[in-house]
This record gives sequence, structure tokens and C-alpha cells, in this order.
Amino acid sequence: MKDRFAALRQKMVETQIVSRGIEDPRLLEILRRLPRHLYVPEDRWEEAYQDEPLAIGEGQTISQPYIVAYMTEVLKLGGGERVLEVGTGSGYQTAVLAEMAAEVFSVELIEKLSRRARETLTGLGYENIRFRVGDGSRGWPECAPYDGIIVTAAAEQVPSALPSQLKDGGRLILPVGTGAQDLVLIVRRGEDFLRSELLPVRFVPLVSVH
Repeated sequence: MKDRFAALRQKMVETQIVSRGIEDPRLLEILRRLPRHLYVPEDRWEEAYQDEPLAIGEGQTISQPYIVAYMTEVLKLGGGERVLEVGTGSGYQTAVLAEMAAEVFSVELIEKLSRRARETLTGLGYENIRFRVGDGSRGWPECAPYDGIIVTAAAEQVPSALPSQLKDGGRLILPVGTGAQDLVLIVRRGEDFLRSELLPVRFVPLVSVH
């Protein structure tokens, strides 16, 4: 079983990720190694390495492998950073970040998903992740500032609380839009926030508590 999934991981990285231009060697090594199937329901293990998002329950999904890789690479993590993740979801993106950065602060609104991801990640030995159940659109201000912020669900517009929680030079990546969505990158330069649209995407909506 293990060897079969290892082969599927190699194929996933080569055909879905390297072929689309992802180059960070550390990120590629991590993706070749991480057991993505453990982050989806057991009856979907066979589909875990396919080129598509998968339902994980509670109306949420695990993102397409390429999108996980793309969003992570855009953060330009070198290993010593503190990263905020909005939307723990399955915990797979969380694991990638925990391998790439020093500390991860992950917020999830749905308690059941947060608990399941925490059990999975703790069981796999991760000790550099802090979890919170709550409204991720507000960020995690007590632990700010962050070198990177990643949002794994689509907001109608950039949540106003997030850019200010970046360090100077920090990077925020998130999908923005309702029908048509774009991945948006915001880079902080002092009190200026430079915005660019990167590529069209399709994410589940970001749910916030008003």
C-alpha cells in the first residue's frame, strides 16, 4: 500500500506540479514525501493524488495539488518564517506550510474539521502548528505580525484585518471573488500594500461570522 501511494505521489509531482512550472526544490521534495491520502476520507484515498480538489465533508474541499504548490511557492518561504493559515480544512496545506516554515498559526471556523486536522497532524508528529477555531477573516492578531498569510477559501474582497497583520515585506495570497475568482497576492511595503492578480481559480466561499 505504501509503495503504491509513493508512486502516485511521484506521478502527481511530475505531471501536475513540475510540468506547470513549480520550481522550489524544497517544496517539491516535501510534496513527494507527504502522505496526501491521509488528509481525505479513507474511501477517497485512491483519488487523493488526482488533479482535482476533493470533498472532505462539511461542504469543504482539499485543494487541487497544483494550487497547494502554487500558493505555497508564492509565499517564498525560506524556513524561518511565521505563517498564518486561514482555513485549516483537511490539514494538508497546513502540513506543507509546517514543513516549509518555522511556525504555522491555523484558523478554522468549523470545529469538526479543525479537530480532525489537529488529530491527523499531531499523529504525524507536527509540533510547530497552533490551531484555533474561529473566524479566520479576522486573522490571529495576538500572534501577528506574519511573514506570510494564506487563505484557502474565496472572500468577496480582501478581509480588511489581514494585510495589517503582515510584517514589512510579508506576503498574503488568497482567492478573491464570488462567481469568477482570482488568486490575489498582496505584498506589504511599509504602509503600502501592493496588489497583483495571479491566475483564475475556483474555491469554496470563505465563511465569516458577522
